[in-house]
Amino acid sequence: MALHVIVGKGPVGLTTAELLADQGHRVRVLSRSGGTSTDRVEHRRVDAADAAGLTEAATGAAALYNAVNPAYDRWTTDWPPVAAALLAATERSGAVLVTMSNLYVYGRPTGPMTPESPLAATDTKGRVRIAMWREALAAHEAGRIRMTEARAGDFVGPQVPADHSHLVRQLPALRRGRRAWVVGDPDAPRSWTYLPDVAATLAVLGTDTRALGRAWHVPSNPPRSQRQALADLARAMGRRPVPVSGVPWPVLQAVGRFSPVMREVVDIRHQFDQEYVLDATATTQAFGLTATPWDQVLAATAGAAEPTRVRASAARPG
Repeated sequence: MALHVIVGKGPVGLTTAELLADQGHRVRVLSRSGGTSTDRVEHRRVDAADAAGLTEAATGAAALYNAVNPAYDRWTTDWPPVAAALLAATERSGAVLVTMSNLYVYGRPTGPMTPESPLAATDTKGRVRIAMWREALAAHEAGRIRMTEARAGDFVGPQVPADHSHLVRQLPALRRGRRAWVVGDPDAPRSWTYLPDVAATLAVLGTDTRALGRAWHVPSNPPRSQRQALADLARAMGRRPVPVSGVPWPVLQAVGRFSPVMREVVDIRHQFDQEYVLDATATTQAFGLTATPWDQVLAATAGAAEPTRVRASAARPG
């Protein structure tokens, strides 16, 4: 029974913690606020940018998981010290570094994205993620650490807060039968990644040496546009599909003058105005992982839907 240490207690961190505990591992979750430990998961108060604190908590661990999710408009300031602390803790503790990432590194895709796709991002957040990846990979190739990375599409699932999912944030509109206003082209095909599939992938990457030294995509269902996915969700909720419209970009740009988060959304417009699809064939072939069937994803998400106050925020994986 190995020790697995997870940094971050957001949806990814906690879902992964529960899965690892189910598999019989010792699990320790680190966060700035701490938490209440149970007989399944230990919680400790450790800042993700504290290399010494991370090292102490990760000593003796098989894997150290980066499930940190800085504020969407603070990546340039918050990610570098966290990434540096994680690399230091990984090197000192000997644990495998498993990073939860996203598709931002690829920039504007010209087709389905694979882990071998060019790292062509020109936007601020994509460049931050590329720098993190390259620094970790260089440390791995130099023999200083062992590392791997998971990349996923937009999150969906009952575990995901409304401000972290373009689909979940629309559940109130679906319940009321009102028009859903979405970011970008409502008919552009997109990959949606179920959060338990993220956890399953991370758990494998942290326990299988074949994962080391490269990135892996989380298995996701065939692409659905926002219009199609919201219609699917409405039907799963026992309701009729609602009209779906894209918020005009000039409106979002105007809002961005006052909202740092919306400015960041506008900065990655390329992710919303065309096909944005991942290919996880390599993950399935290597580890046998597949996406949870779409009908099950819909049923779980719809079944957990409760009225919530939706905050205007970026709905993207960290």
